[in-house]
Amino acid sequence: MNNLKSQRGLFVGLVTLDLIYLADSAPKNNQKIVATDYTLAAGGPATNAAVTFSYLGNQAQVLGVLGSHPMTQLIRGDLANYQVAIADLESNISTPPPVSSIIITQATGERAVISINAAKSQVSKTSIPPDILQDIDIVLIDGHQMAVSLSIAEMAKAANIPIVIDGGSWKPGFEQILPFVDYALCSANFYPPNCHTEAEVFTYLSTFNIPHIAITHGENPIEYLSSTQMGAVDVPQVQPVDTLGAGDIFHGAFCYYILQDSFTDALTRAAKIAANSCQFFGTRRWMESAVKI
Repeated sequence: MNNLKSQRGLFVGLVTLDLIYLADSAPKNNQKIVATDYTLAAGGPATNAAVTFSYLGNQAQVLGVLGSHPMTQLIRGDLANYQVAIADLESNISTPPPVSSIIITQATGERAVISINAAKSQVSKTSIPPDILQDIDIVLIDGHQMAVSLSIAEMAKAANIPIVIDGGSWKPGFEQILPFVDYALCSANFYPPNCHTEAEVFTYLSTFNIPHIAITHGENPIEYLSSTQMGAVDVPQVQPVDTLGAGDIFHGAFCYYILQDSFTDALTRAAKIAANSCQFFGTRRWMESAVKI
């Protein structure tokens, strides 16, 4: 891990505790199964992206709701281990943090997830710490704290700080943030209102004058539109052990590489990091392989 951290990223959105199990399959109704392995880690799209950004060599801060429940110590410990700072939007709440339970099918790397997102822990922009964007070089927004995200996007745009969105799925309110976005990185499950095809998604996002748009398709090539030029970036082919968090890791790696590379080069290098992570169980063990690209 590189300790000479020179650039800073702010990652706005969901903070969870992930309980991750490796098993032969997900359980059926009234069935009990025994996992072959398990791990736990801080989770959420913005949070996993921040861990990746920090691991690759920059400084990361997560802006989200955490609170003071004893379970949050597990989250704090994990993020401290990866040198990720936390800006807590509601430090005084004592309710448990959102918890996700994930079962990874051992033979395929596919996942089954049950979770609580940030729907019950939305906060207003008045909770944003002062000077949160001081010395920040890039902002990522995952859409799970929409009011806060809109305010951050407005401030970041005024300060000429590039803004990335993690478009894992469409969330109401994204339409207010899109006019400020520089990089829209979306999954194949990202469908804005009245959009049913990928072409319609590209057209919709283009109406907001977003300079760079990309849509991922798992192990298939990433389609992109950059300054009216369309193209595709190949994704490395691997035998997946666990695909959990691969998109989050991709976004964190992209934020790292876009500060030094072109859009297509950043997509290419981030895809390599994400593909490598799929060869390891959980969202952290890939970092132990010490493979950086």
